Amino acid sequence: MEMKKKVALLFGGQSSEHEVSCVSGATVARNIDREKYDLLLIGITKEGRWLHVDSTDQIASGEWRRGRRGAALLPDAALKSVLLSDGEKFSLARVDVLFPVLHGLYGEDGCPQGIAELAQIPYVGCDVLSSAATMDKATTKAVLARCGIPQARYAAFRREELDDMGGVVRRVESELSYPVFVKPSNAGSSCGVSKAGSRAQLVEALKLAAAQDCKVIAEETIVGRELECALLGGWDAEASGVGEILAGAEFYDYDAKYRSSASRTVVDPPLPPGKREEIRAMAKKIFRALDCRGLSRADFFLEKDTDRVVFNEINTIPGFTAISMYPKLWEAAGVPLPELVEKLIESAAVTWRRC
Repeated sequence: MEMKKKVALLFGGQSSEHEVSCVSGATVARNIDREKYDLLLIGITKEGRWLHVDSTDQIASGEWRRGRRGAALLPDAALKSVLLSDGEKFSLARVDVLFPVLHGLYGEDGCPQGIAELAQIPYVGCDVLSSAATMDKATTKAVLARCGIPQARYAAFRREELDDMGGVVRRVESELSYPVFVKPSNAGSSCGVSKAGSRAQLVEALKLAAAQDCKVIAEETIVGRELECALLGGWDAEASGVGEILAGAEFYDYDAKYRSSASRTVVDPPLPPGKREEIRAMAKKIFRALDCRGLSRADFFLEKDTDRVVFNEINTIPGFTAISMYPKLWEAAGVPLPELVEKLIESAAVTWRRC
């Protein structure tokens, strides 16, 4: 009888998206075929503790955070294992595939991927370079600008530059027009994002973003529809259909994404002729330009009045919550969630090596 592969699933994490990562992790865990895979659940607390978790029920209840059994992914390539501890007792669990479901910093930015590379354990999703590059919005924009991808005009700043707040404000006002969006360069789920319509609001927005990251960007406002496309695979990744976000707020911030009952996602919305194909083709081009693999979700605006497709951002560990667009788009394409999860696990062994 063929031995089951052991999948170590990471969820939670130290970022501002901790709670969302828990929900996504539980969703993925519930859809892993236990007849085919042994599942090792590892929750990471906001403080950075790694804990061995017994069941998905503990994720939903939050009980896992009170656990005492530790876990650590070892970088030793000869062991390819997770070290499990229970008091003074230690054991090794050999791992075949690592499945990080960690949104935001210390998860989506290449950190766990780097440990997996050292341990020579195949893992789901983008590698260290593409994870880090896509997590940083300013870096993403710089790369894609060289590829001719249409995107909003922006100005990027290090936190230290905000000591001369007057100079930063003057630069933003000289290059962009109000209102502008201000964002931490390394954050997701719209955490720390705000819209500034005046100089006073800009100053506060810059301070808010800088509290979450050492780099911030100010970006011109693109008025239009918010559209998303899911990607799956390696160099020849498949692109899903196109979905639309109908935000229940002025913009699609954290509350609008996860707490507002007024926000809706629409799969296969009506679009002007040719725009669906343009978005899918652009999503593939972006995926390749950033050397992505496994999975990603590319987000766009369809500008009002002009119908110009404008790139917004790319997420290399997109959400797997009940309202998340990534699994919804693949389900609409005929790939139900359990099959999608299996495709991602099986893709790890194929795509994780560069050479």
